[in-house]
Amino acid sequence: MQIKDIVRKVKQIEIRSKRKSEATLMGQYHSAFKGQGMTFSEVRPYQFGDEIRRFDWNKTARFREPYVKVMEEERELTVMLLVDVSASMDYGTKIALKREFVAEICASLGFSAVGNNDKVGLILYADKVYKVIPPQKGRKHVLAIISQILTTDYVPAKSDLDGALKYMLNIFKKKSFVFVMSDFADDYSTKTLRVAAKKHALLGLRVYDEKDNEIPDIGYTLFRDSETGEQVWANTSSARWRYEYAEQQKLKMRRLEEDFKNASAGFLDIHSGEDYSKILYQYFRNK
Repeated sequence: MQIKDIVRKVKQIEIRSKRKSEATLMGQYHSAFKGQGMTFSEVRPYQFGDEIRRFDWNKTARFREPYVKVMEEERELTVMLLVDVSASMDYGTKIALKREFVAEICASLGFSAVGNNDKVGLILYADKVYKVIPPQKGRKHVLAIISQILTTDYVPAKSDLDGALKYMLNIFKKKSFVFVMSDFADDYSTKTLRVAAKKHALLGLRVYDEKDNEIPDIGYTLFRDSETGEQVWANTSSARWRYEYAEQQKLKMRRLEEDFKNASAGFLDIHSGEDYSKILYQYFRNK
């Protein structure tokens, strides 16, 4: 992809994602992700509806009329985007490659965070962590994240989610809101998942192409694993073979959902080209 193509693609993603962020996500994002605590702001006279537990009893006794303490939410948060850059993510048969779809989701989350004065950071991983962009605020920072996702070299190797989560746990001590974007094609440790979800608010987003779940009848075909290079012939004309393949994918999906649920983490399944903003909106609303 040439520089002018990258600039055009980033601009397109910015326009689409900001529209979705402002129209759909930002309000629910703010409601779903509360601040880290409350800090004292001021003392003022009691108003109808104020909570009794907010009374400032010393000032109330001194002035012989009720006063309450006003607390403000410590709003500033950190959003970390963990993006799988193994070769299976550089693929797509419909509207966009999975990597481009992920870039747009990250942009929407990033602009929602920036709109709420939160920081956004990025970790790109495959068999190891390849790139880290520390959390910062601002539109230019979000654009740099989009560009990095689009231009990075996607790696022909199995993705090591455990390694990426452990790296994040070691580097980022403050509780963050972590979005893991992957097709989850490779194995991971449920123990590491639980540890990460205990320390941070964790949401897994499985981004997939429809051909990841079901393969059409295209006769005898040579399939090649884009991550390991392994090749295998398969008779896709066999209805039994196609059925068993689809059932294996459904079983894997159920296990993924169960693993994230048992770890007290969120999980969403989104296929490339789908209106992700509605899915995220509903998730934030429920949260």
